[in-house]
Amino acid sequence: MSRLLLTVCALLGWLVTPAFAQQPQRSECLAMANAAPRVTPVALRQAAASAEVQITYAGHSTYFIDTPGGLRIATDYSGAYQVGRLPDVATMNRAHSTHYSLYPDRRIPHVLHGWGEDGKPALVSERIGDTFIRNVTTDIRRYFGDDSGADMIRDGNSIFIFEVAGLCIGHLGHLHHKLDDSHFAQIGRLDIVMVPIDGTYTMSLDGVSEITKRLRASVVLPMHRFATPLDEFMRLIGQQFEIDRRMERSFRMSRDALPSKPTVIILDGV
Repeated sequence: MSRLLLTVCALLGWLVTPAFAQQPQRSECLAMANAAPRVTPVALRQAAASAEVQITYAGHSTYFIDTPGGLRIATDYSGAYQVGRLPDVATMNRAHSTHYSLYPDRRIPHVLHGWGEDGKPALVSERIGDTFIRNVTTDIRRYFGDDSGADMIRDGNSIFIFEVAGLCIGHLGHLHHKLDDSHFAQIGRLDIVMVPIDGTYTMSLDGVSEITKRLRASVVLPMHRFATPLDEFMRLIGQQFEIDRRMERSFRMSRDALPSKPTVIILDGV
């Protein structure tokens, strides 16, 4: 009888396991955004105790994120902006060739496109090492640099979100339009956000400033900077943001060390 019971339990386990495997990954950042004030999931509190990420500005829209578990992530990676070893994960957007490569180094094990195929949006939701990576798609202009009503490519860009060490880190990509409520709902809470501030090739400074203020991240990292006057960006996002300008290209951050007042960190060591 006991042998029969064991056999039945094993069969049920075999049938149930695939169903669980198909369940979507859980976003702690969305859980934080939807929780009551001051409620932080236990997993995040435990991870935040001492774990740090290192963030390095390589140039243009490429930041490197080195996680406590040794994973190296590169954002909007084309290969043109490289710091140290190759990334383990490269996220890409196809606005133009400085944000992606169709022929990345074959030694990069995970290449995540921010665009889909056959008219379908990209869907990224996976755990790689100690990091959960997901995306929120946005549209891009069909013609690079054309901001005068040209047709848009639906879901051609992705906002990538990296959840690691209790931190929610977002990269807005080559953003071409304002975000609506559904975008903000899908993004959820961000502790650190990487924001394009060129004011022309992506979107206006007014538009990106409004998005930055609404996201309310503790740390704002400008990218796609070109010759944008930082004073103008700071004026638009308001006095609630501090400015921290460093002659370095890297910094380390843990959840416990997030600034109490929202801060724009500018890394000038590139």
